[in-house]
Amino acid sequence: MRYDAIVLGLGAMGSATLYQLATSGAKVLGIDRHRPPHTLGSTHGDTRITRVGIGEGVEYVPLVQRSHEIWRQLESATGADLLRQCGGLVMASQAASMHGSESFLDHTVAAARSFGVDHRMLTAAEIAAAYPQFGLTGQEVAYQEPGAGYLRPERCVEAQFELARQLGAEIRFDTTVSSYDDDGGAVTMRTADETLTTAKLVVSAGAWMTGLVPDLADHLTVYRQVLYWFDLERRAEYEAYRAMPVYIWWGGPSRADMIYGFPMIDGPDGGAKVATEQYVTATTVDEVDRSVTQQEIDQMYEGYVRDRLPGLSRRCVKARACLYTVTPDSRFLIAPHPRQPNVIVASPCSGHGFKHSAAIGECVAQLALTGTSLIDLSAFGYPMAGQSGAE
Repeated sequence: MRYDAIVLGLGAMGSATLYQLATSGAKVLGIDRHRPPHTLGSTHGDTRITRVGIGEGVEYVPLVQRSHEIWRQLESATGADLLRQCGGLVMASQAASMHGSESFLDHTVAAARSFGVDHRMLTAAEIAAAYPQFGLTGQEVAYQEPGAGYLRPERCVEAQFELARQLGAEIRFDTTVSSYDDDGGAVTMRTADETLTTAKLVVSAGAWMTGLVPDLADHLTVYRQVLYWFDLERRAEYEAYRAMPVYIWWGGPSRADMIYGFPMIDGPDGGAKVATEQYVTATTVDEVDRSVTQQEIDQMYEGYVRDRLPGLSRRCVKARACLYTVTPDSRFLIAPHPRQPNVIVASPCSGHGFKHSAAIGECVAQLALTGTSLIDLSAFGYPMAGQSGAE
């Protein structure tokens, strides 16, 4: 059977692309080797931060702005609760690096000013007065964005599956693609059970990407990250933690000093989600340890939580491992393959992609069907494009 497009990998980017292709009326098939949303890749963990002041670069701002519009459309169509704009803080006491940005706070403010994003700057005293939950040093300053908040990633994926199916999309879970070939006119794909043909193939396989696109092996690194949910010291603190903004907070100058977190969204027994990021030890989808040890929990509490969030106890309600698939400059990769004209690679987003995923799906669908997208994707080109003479 021939399709207008096949989407291979149905996490954040793949589910969004599938939905947008179905919206366009294309004959589309989505394939995943697992059954998303699941806990094996990058699209899980109950919440993801969203913000419009993007410290990673102003080129990301149109993507998150459009994504917010799409999330609201999805909510209206499905009745699902996907986006909560509880406000957000970016806090640091000095220049700090993150996701390829050497001064994340300064770049966040610059992006907000460039796009007229509602925000204000807070002193340490103002942060303390508004949010006594934080254990500050007194040297912090903060960017406050009222329109920031969090997304529910598993619900977002499910909502897009639901609507894609209603629009005629086919979805096949638990299906592994053994190989594909682009002959210049179409792409032929083989699974254990059949051979499929499509005008365009979108590969959005995240941490599984290099197994499908081997020439990216030297350009993508997979890192194991851990998410933690810590209990309250006192139940009387629940309302204060429920009313918190999302936050990104440096206690020092490097990205290893950063934590990020969320309000308590699942009741007083659900824990407050806090996490950091590590870019020292690489892994693979086959070798990663998906369990979280008590030693890791203790180190996270002692090193990051105890002093900065004194209302939280050392009791960890739950912990989950997830995977970041990272490019050398921590940017996105969303582009046609330079030697396979009917293959589009869309997914390695270096740990900061979910907030943009709805719009990325729309852009990739446009790229697959028309060859161009309404939002400029030129900043996210293929790493070897220059070697092939491609633009």
